[in-house]
Amino acid sequence: MRRLTLMMLAAASVALAGCMVGPNYQRPTVETPEQWRIDLPKAEEVVNTKWWEQFGDPVLNQLIETALRDNLDVRVAAARVDQFIGILRTSRAQALPQISYNANASHNRTSEVGMPPLSPALDPEFNLYQGTLAAFWQIDLFGRVRRLNEAAQAQVYASEQAQRGVVLSLVAGVANSYITLRGLDRQREIAVATAANFGETMRIFELRYKSGLVSETEVSQVRSQFKLAQTAIPAIDQQIAILENGISVLLGHNPGPIPRGKSIDELMLPVIPADIPSTVLERRPDILQAEQNLVAANANVGATRALYYPNISLTGLLGSVSTAFSDFLTGPAQAWSVGAGLTGPIFTSGAIRGQVRSAEAQKQQAELFYQQAVLNALGDTNDALIGAQKTIEQVVLQQQRVDSLREYARLSRLKFESGLIGYLDVLVSENDLFAAELSLASLSAQRYTQVVSVYQAMGGGWVDLADAMTPVPLGSVQTHK
Repeated sequence: MRRLTLMMLAAASVALAGCMVGPNYQRPTVETPEQWRIDLPKAEEVVNTKWWEQFGDPVLNQLIETALRDNLDVRVAAARVDQFIGILRTSRAQALPQISYNANASHNRTSEVGMPPLSPALDPEFNLYQGTLAAFWQIDLFGRVRRLNEAAQAQVYASEQAQRGVVLSLVAGVANSYITLRGLDRQREIAVATAANFGETMRIFELRYKSGLVSETEVSQVRSQFKLAQTAIPAIDQQIAILENGISVLLGHNPGPIPRGKSIDELMLPVIPADIPSTVLERRPDILQAEQNLVAANANVGATRALYYPNISLTGLLGSVSTAFSDFLTGPAQAWSVGAGLTGPIFTSGAIRGQVRSAEAQKQQAELFYQQAVLNALGDTNDALIGAQKTIEQVVLQQQRVDSLREYARLSRLKFESGLIGYLDVLVSENDLFAAELSLASLSAQRYTQVVSVYQAMGGGWVDLADAMTPVPLGSVQTHK
């Protein structure tokens, strides 16, 4: 007994110092440019703030807070983190001793004419009472369980990054939708004001037509212009309703109206972060998730290779067995056993080799996916930075065009009133002005949404700030934030 105990302790000590089969994880090398394709002023730490507050609209801040609290996708992602935490706990338990119990009582009858036949002196009916404590410990000599734990831990981290990715998309989605909504509100104001202006012109022309001062053709032209402005209003209303319903879903609420704050012209333009190429992109949730999936795939290679090596286990049993309840748990009824087991493959017809090859292929896929995620992040960020700057330039140019068209329309109307030109020239100038004003309102909204795209592309510490505003499900264990 003492010798067996010493053997078990020696095996345990060897397990604690045992090696792990398989490659240790090393981050793949991915070339990243030193600078972006566009030169923007450096803005240190701007990307780590609640950037949506820079718009200066309390209503937008409240909408984002509500979405982070009530959005169902965020809740699903948080529950998925808990799922992988449960898997991790199950995996870790494999490396620790397992203790179980068993107890039962039964009334039995044995055959009197069996082989061998029962002695006539013995009663064929008897009671049996059993109670045992069993212990089992798998010695992780070659690190298979540790590799499985490593993979499970990486999956927890990956699920947390997936949750951060949902938060990132949610905040950007609410901000973009709200800004687009305010842009549509501005377009509706322009359409209503233009329709009212054209309506007044139509009323004047109808009076002039009755007085014989203008022709029916000119009245028809003015009426067509008025209807054009009126037609734009229900089309914009439809877009507004659809967008409000979409925002409501993001908020986790039933479709309905959305409160408004500042107008599109009153919003402040957040600072555009730049010159932070590597440190910020490394914190993007999709990149971190892809890397953790690679870590898990790498660990699974080691766990699969460990199948070639033997499994060592220690078992123990302590209990009591008796046919009489009065003798149960007494010394004579005591039963125990201690043992050690060794199992391993000899010939598997290539089954293990196939599993190893599959695991290595999955690792290769994960590595390529990680590299692709980095490239996509670089592309997204460059696109967002270029879009932010070029949209601002478009807004300036479009504003100049609107100013020119407004002056053109004013001068055309003066010439018409003086009888120098026909109303067709006025109609063309005013219709061009109407279209240009609608385009300016749309570009003004895009100017802000492009900045949102910059923050979304760069990720950064603000995602953690937003994630901290989301609810944590009961039983959730924060393992890696």
